[in-house]
Amino acid sequence: MASLPSDVAVPSGVVTPDQSADPPESAPITVKIVIAGGFAVGKTTFIGSISDIEPLSTEAAMTEHSLGVDDAGGVSDRKSSTTVAMDFGRIELPGNLWLYLFGTPGQDRFHFMWDDLVKGAIGAVVLVDTERLESCFDAVDYFEARQIPFVVAVNCFDGVARHNLDDVRAALSVRDETPVFYTDARSRQATKQSLVALVTLAMQRIQG
Repeated sequence: MASLPSDVAVPSGVVTPDQSADPPESAPITVKIVIAGGFAVGKTTFIGSISDIEPLSTEAAMTEHSLGVDDAGGVSDRKSSTTVAMDFGRIELPGNLWLYLFGTPGQDRFHFMWDDLVKGAIGAVVLVDTERLESCFDAVDYFEARQIPFVVAVNCFDGVARHNLDDVRAALSVRDETPVFYTDARSRQATKQSLVALVTLAMQRIQG
């Protein structure tokens, strides 16, 4: 094919092969993290405090029809709804890295969903309410049995730490290498530190 004479102007807006064009935007690198724990430990609040997008929440009102089915954990005075599928949030980090946060439902009857929610995750943050420590036993057992990295974040309701971390570790019987620390699910800075602790643990596991 004959080329255009060099003295013929290229129409405005036309990019020729020898002109530098902006490279196509690459797809983000995604990392999946699970936020787990018992009913009303603060999973929805945790994700909402740090997500860069409006979190997807599947909360439904607790009614008299759930009596005898769902366990309100003695906190029905401050909790009138429950997550029936999952919570979802996203954090965008430098380097085109996105963290996907998936919150598990707290009620026992939704535990069948956990396998799907956890699939592909690098690890989990297990939120704990020390006033209802038994509500997080299932989550701790779940991740330990599957050898999935997890950290234990003791949620300080009202900004008050009511129990010593060593006592919490002993009560949960978690391994020494499992980080246990205080957090505040309402604080973006505190939830960020929890996620950093988990990612650090997961990287240590990967590197052996």
